[in-house]
Amino acid sequence: QVQLVESGGGLAQPGDSLRLSCAASTTIFSTYPAGWYRQAPGKQRELVATIFSRGSTNYSDSVKGRFTISRGNAKNTLYLQMNSLKPEDTAVYFCNSNAWGGSYWGQGTQVTVSS
Repeated sequence: QVQLVESGGGLAQPGDSLRLSCAASTTIFSTYPAGWYRQAPGKQRELVATIFSRGSTNYSDSVKGRFTISRGNAKNTLYLQMNSLKPEDTAVYFCNSNAWGGSYWGQGTQVTVSS
């Protein structure tokens, strides 16, 4: 069983930066793609960033140029650097990876952007 634990969320003002972390109980991120999703109140969960095993990345249009997904050197940590935050970035952020026939999610971390 793979466990994912997110951290780093909090309250930010528009224009601020936050860095989210996702710690995995295995080196899952070295082998399988991983992503950050977010879910705002009353909205569906959406994929915002993906990193593939060879390091290539994809971003949703809403965060492209502002967010950066990366992996730690030990390959069991996933990061999401969020710059130039906007109120519409307010959501619960989840990390995810699909591996070994399963889909693994963290419990989520709240990001609130408000002046």
